[in-house]
Amino acid sequence: MENSIRYKDVLNPAQLEAVMTLDGPVQVIAGAGSGKTRTLVYRVARLVESGIPPENILLLTFTRKASGEMLERAAHLADERCRNVAGGTFHSLAHRVLRSNAHLLGFDSSFTILDRQDMEEIVRELVNEIHTDENVARFPKKGTIASIISKAANLERPVEWLMTDEYSQFLEHAHVITTIGEHYGKYKKANQMMDYDDLLLLFRRLLAENETVRGLLARRYSHIMVDEYQDTNGIQADIVKWLGETHQNVMVVGDDSQAIYSFRGANYKNMFEFQKIFPQAKTIKLEQNYRSTQPILKLTNAIMDRATEKFTKCLFTQREGGEKPEVIDVKSDPEQAMYIASAIKSFRSQGYGYKDMAVLFRAAHHSFELELELAREGIPYVKYGGFKFLESSHIKDLLTHLRVITNKNDIISWGRILRLVKNIGQKKSQTIIEWLKSQPAESIDLEKWPGMGKKDEGLKALAGLLKRLSEKDIKPLKAVELAYAYYDPILRENYDNYPKREKDLEQLMVMAERFKSLSSFLDELVLDPPSSSADIAPDASGNEDDIVTLSTVHSAKGLEWPIVFIIWVMDGYFPSARAHCNEESIEEERRLMYVATTRAKDRLIMCYPGAESLPPWQLAETGIRMGLSTFIREIPDGIFSHRSKGNSWPSFSGIWNGSGEKRYTKSDPVKANVAGPGTGGLRPGDRVKHPAFGKGVIAKFVDTNKVEVLFSDVGRKLLHLEHTILTRI
Repeated sequence: MENSIRYKDVLNPAQLEAVMTLDGPVQVIAGAGSGKTRTLVYRVARLVESGIPPENILLLTFTRKASGEMLERAAHLADERCRNVAGGTFHSLAHRVLRSNAHLLGFDSSFTILDRQDMEEIVRELVNEIHTDENVARFPKKGTIASIISKAANLERPVEWLMTDEYSQFLEHAHVITTIGEHYGKYKKANQMMDYDDLLLLFRRLLAENETVRGLLARRYSHIMVDEYQDTNGIQADIVKWLGETHQNVMVVGDDSQAIYSFRGANYKNMFEFQKIFPQAKTIKLEQNYRSTQPILKLTNAIMDRATEKFTKCLFTQREGGEKPEVIDVKSDPEQAMYIASAIKSFRSQGYGYKDMAVLFRAAHHSFELELELAREGIPYVKYGGFKFLESSHIKDLLTHLRVITNKNDIISWGRILRLVKNIGQKKSQTIIEWLKSQPAESIDLEKWPGMGKKDEGLKALAGLLKRLSEKDIKPLKAVELAYAYYDPILRENYDNYPKREKDLEQLMVMAERFKSLSSFLDELVLDPPSSSADIAPDASGNEDDIVTLSTVHSAKGLEWPIVFIIWVMDGYFPSARAHCNEESIEEERRLMYVATTRAKDRLIMCYPGAESLPPWQLAETGIRMGLSTFIREIPDGIFSHRSKGNSWPSFSGIWNGSGEKRYTKSDPVKANVAGPGTGGLRPGDRVKHPAFGKGVIAKFVDTNKVEVLFSDVGRKLLHLEHTILTRI
């Protein structure tokens, strides 16, 4: 077939080399925005043009959509034969091969593939059979057990090893969970079942143990290409090794600097091991960037300069001009949100659309304040990565306890809080609700329910909480603290990941502190709520396509925008506090920052609130000094501009002054009942007891009305003295 594509005219020298190198092992180190997908598309076209039968070409990607789009583009470039290339995911390839060779592994060809729900249901049955001691400490739920079994399989590590590292709160149950995992494996085999993990594990086993199958596949797929190789795990790397063992015509494309999925079992070190598996491999670096301006690339290059293990590369562009990235030091989380909203409106007035802008963050809950501010300002947005703050079940749970105080006719909220009470199901809650509906709204008192019995301790506790919440002129913060103290045991009972959810509830306290009345607090939270179906804030223009993107960095990988904001660029947030535990975690956080900054095409703006504005429990529990992110702080001078936003913001809901700082004076009297009137002589180091949080030690006094206590059961808590009862022990 005559060459119809003018490759030299459409590819840069490095891309051209990758496309034209058809034989032998090749490793392409593709920097962010360097045309990785373009290179793969043209290489598929070149292979077909050169006479390689399409069915002998294997393109492995991490989504079927990705491979489908690549082959479609290749077909437009060359000819329709490109559509016949064997494209797909590792799992789809494994499935095809196992269907034909299942008998070699002791399975029928009609084996059933289990989805996640199937797996959890089997685990539930096994838990009921194996875990029969009702007196042992709290046992993880079926979803958590399934996650442990699955990740241990992907990492090819013992369950106990994984639990020590990631599920230490359940470590005492490691032996039982290991047994459940073993029985789960036997159950699948006995019932001719494979789960998602088995597809890879058994495919790898088949290749390693059966020379006939391995030889057949190696001859069939004479040329193999693998996308996003940095995201492969050890099992997938072995599959590539066995498939390419004979012909060696393997090209892997990836970027070690964008390896951010270790939590899924990915091992970026596969990039460094490739040349050990294929010693003759040629390495080609794609360093010309087609996305960002040079000032932005200077910053991204500087971030990775300090990486401990990397392929050295320096991204560059032929784009001219561009502004330096900016680092904005704001006073507080609310000011950060107001700054972002103001900047979005400013850029829009300059001709940019909402869709040209994205706000990125390390964790989904970091955008809570921003979501509220965008809703207040009528700025439409879509959020990717995690549930929205107000849609999270535990946030809803707590807020419904407050809503029945401001509106005792809110039967929906009554139903939700009643069903949270132990031993109250659908039938009993409906009976109580019918009684509530028969009562005058102004005189509703749950303690007066005629069906209240001696065994209804949970219901009595709820009634007691509602009575305290009904106190005249109760402050929002006190209300949230009371509801939190009541709800926390329920939270711990219902959710295995309660530590993370407790962080969310602490964020709710931060918000509550800025409001004067409970009704204004609740109204502000539900003002123009984002659409629950489309996850989009209201758009006054009616154009749902022109919207700002809010996204975790993980969800933003592979995307780009003209203007990118990154918020909470500070130690303890980005990198996360947990990452400071070991060097490997810090290095992954560095790569995550690199991914975030390389999403920007024209403007990159990073914000961080002053550490002095953060809740003390957040400062203390990290054990680190919070400030501008280490990854940015260590960059040489002159690469970014750094400015502070001072007194430029209007008051926030009447509670914040112009600088974004909370109004209070050091001379405000302390109203407390701490071991008696006043502070009762309590000092840091004293052992105390709290009615909800149990025993602890006073860590320090914060300002004049707050105390930080380290509790043995629930960790560090910030308590407001005027609402707190502590007993010295």
